[in-house]
Amino acid sequence: MKKYFPENYLILTEENKNILSSKAAIKEAFYSGKILEVRATVCDKDHNLHVDLGVMKGIIPRNEGAIGIDDGSVRDIAIISRVNKPVVCKIIDFQTDEKGETIAVLSRKAVQNDCMRDYIAKLSPGCVIDAVVTHMETFGVFADIGAGISALMPIDSISISRIPHPSARFTPGQKIKAVVKSIDESGRITLSYKELLGTWEENAALFKAGETVPGIVRSVERYGIFVELKPNLAGLAEYVPGVVPGQHASVYIKNLIPERMKIKLIIVDSFDAEYPNEPVNYYNTSDFIDRWVYSPEGCEKTVETVFCDDELTKEAI
Repeated sequence: MKKYFPENYLILTEENKNILSSKAAIKEAFYSGKILEVRATVCDKDHNLHVDLGVMKGIIPRNEGAIGIDDGSVRDIAIISRVNKPVVCKIIDFQTDEKGETIAVLSRKAVQNDCMRDYIAKLSPGCVIDAVVTHMETFGVFADIGAGISALMPIDSISISRIPHPSARFTPGQKIKAVVKSIDESGRITLSYKELLGTWEENAALFKAGETVPGIVRSVERYGIFVELKPNLAGLAEYVPGVVPGQHASVYIKNLIPERMKIKLIIVDSFDAEYPNEPVNYYNTSDFIDRWVYSPEGCEKTVETVFCDDELTKEAI
């Protein structure tokens, strides 16, 4: 299976830079059908994208800007929003402008069609893939999974620890790994992330009873306060007045109880702060996951994901 990367993966590679360094190399890329990645500099009034080919001008006509532009299933914002960002494309023709200069005519849609046929159509639930965060909504995050083709990661698939918004985990443009969660009848892919962030035991092994550690307050309930220690690990602290979700906290670990997946905490202090997110630690290093069990062996309840080669992925909690 040929792999297609999300946009912004190729633009700084030596091969891509070498192609854009000479007109001869650009013409050779045309004859060989080579995929290029270039920066879009302007979207004109007709929604044609003008791009920087280094030694030559380039243009992506509106109808070559993305799959779905022709039939109206994709809005023109998909083109407009690419300005000042990398776009993948193939050279499909050369033209001469009124000054006699050669202009390369490119197609982003052609690369997307190839990506759909040769890569995305061959993915199955459980495949671990590269993705780039494009934008976020309250219900989830959209990510480029290849050549600018987008997939949704629902917010409840991001981590075991519940978050108020995907921005608590991601930033636009962030390169991530993701798991193909499901594929519907139309070929639309849904992603998941939490299966890459470690089991309860893997995360709990980083902590010991008696330690005081940092955390983030995720929810405040009458019976206690949930504090996130890691994206896939949270503990419950006794209620303390004045503590609000989103605050950072110092918490004392009273006890870890694997058979119940519980961590008992005491809040030492809580405060407002803006700290950068910790670097992501991916516990999975394989290209495919068929089954992931979050809960420890012998636990009172089972938390798992079984990736199925059909429309649905089974999640048991």
